[in-house]
Amino acid sequence: MCESRPFNSQSMVATLTSTPPSFLPLWGKKLPTFNPTQCLGTGKEALEISSNEYIKTNTTGFPEKGISTRPGTSSTPRPPRPRRIILVRHGESEGNVDETVYTRVPDPKIDLTEKGKAEAEAEECGWRIREMIEKDGANDWKVYFYVSPYKRTLETLRHLGLAFERSRISGMREEPRIREQDFGNFQDREKMRLDKALRLRYGRFFYRFPNGESAADVYDRITGFRETLKADIDIGRFQPPGEQSPNVNLIIVSHGLALRVFLMRWYKWTVEQFEGLNNMGNGNLIVMQKGYGGRYSLSMHHNEEELREFGLTDEMLIDQEWQKIARIGELNYDCPMVNSFFPHFEDEGCIT
Repeated sequence: MCESRPFNSQSMVATLTSTPPSFLPLWGKKLPTFNPTQCLGTGKEALEISSNEYIKTNTTGFPEKGISTRPGTSSTPRPPRPRRIILVRHGESEGNVDETVYTRVPDPKIDLTEKGKAEAEAEECGWRIREMIEKDGANDWKVYFYVSPYKRTLETLRHLGLAFERSRISGMREEPRIREQDFGNFQDREKMRLDKALRLRYGRFFYRFPNGESAADVYDRITGFRETLKADIDIGRFQPPGEQSPNVNLIIVSHGLALRVFLMRWYKWTVEQFEGLNNMGNGNLIVMQKGYGGRYSLSMHHNEEELREFGLTDEMLIDQEWQKIARIGELNYDCPMVNSFFPHFEDEGCIT
């Protein structure tokens, strides 16, 4: 008889508190220090002055080839994963308060409102992130930013960044693949209202706006970004040369739908589960925090009530609890979605 256990947050807490220290990675080797604010010149100069072994030991110029993918190999071990991946939606934009703006201003050039810029949203979000990081008690923490090239996300990052001095910022990258869903250039207000009504009938994930994108199209480019992000994590590209700190926090400043699609892709949520998610508020954040086995879980930072408000179902919550203790590379063979998808499993005594 197979049996899927119901969601029980108290039992999971008991499990986590008894998790052995062996879940935590050990990074005993201390590498030479390097000034994180130093600007490098040409690629050749960067290689010459870098004390980062992942570059120095790799004569091909591709640090990925010096990374070990299996235990027991002689290659350089993987750098520590970032402590968090923090997803931030841009502050309130002019389009959020006046939809007619889309008829005369290109979507990528729409700015934040004064409320979106000020302490109420973008800047306040930065201080919230800093407070969260400082509670870790680490002295060597840093942040690295990925940002959509739209004006409202760039402005959000500029104001969010006021919470961090230069020595705390290890770098940033403008990333077009995490831009807003394309709605079709300049928008006709009445036609857009009709299109959005049709989207509700057709399905929020598959409906493609005329001359624009569907959420499924966004999923495809977010998949490409996810692969780049995972490669950056694996080689520690956001680590200043010579440093191997586990206290780096990645911050992705993007748009509501793009961030929901990113979570859908990362956690392999279904279309139905995606369509049940609620949008994040302007200037709000979702935190993916590294769990006891090295995987990222929303439940490490957020409580059950917050995740249910975002739209997570019982099955999704159970999976997030599993993510907290699972090791990198493990699969959840007791996935509750399998039991609930196949009705004939009820005859075998499976609890869905």
